[in-house]
Amino acid sequence: MSVITGSPVRPRAEGDIEECVRVLAEVHRQDGYPVNWPERPGDWISGSTALGAWVAERDGRVVGHAGLFPSGEGDLAPGLWSERHGAGRELTAVVGRLFVSPRARGYGTGALLLGRAVREARRRGLQPVLDVVASDAAAVALYERLGWELMATVEQRWGPGRTVAVRCYAAASCA
Repeated sequence: MSVITGSPVRPRAEGDIEECVRVLAEVHRQDGYPVNWPERPGDWISGSTALGAWVAERDGRVVGHAGLFPSGEGDLAPGLWSERHGAGRELTAVVGRLFVSPRARGYGTGALLLGRAVREARRRGLQPVLDVVASDAAAVALYERLGWELMATVEQRWGPGRTVAVRCYAAASCA
């Protein structure tokens, strides 16, 4: 049995963005996330429409991040969930910008960050959903281990001549 010891998770502060960019750069070098490195990574992380954002710390340093966003134009999971449940996309919240430093993995940090985002979505009466590149095996394993429901795998165009397989998930329904 695995025990999640994790890292303390707290709301992200403006002063955390620089450390988040540092961690994101580590993740991008090792895992290729995000697939397309943003021109302004600090702005990408902070996301002007965020409903909430959290960081995880270990030994006083930021080691992970998660955000919660309203459904956006390029998000596939909100539409799939809405079609299945006969409800509007506005009843979903997208978990995104979830990443953990490669040096801080194996402590349950990703699960803690994801759990915090899910709790905030539920508090707002929203269904948590997310999209993940199908080739990101570690992220896919995390979501499935935590009981997220795979709704579909969809091909999505990510620029001229580039198509990516995206897995669309919904958090398990509350009973």
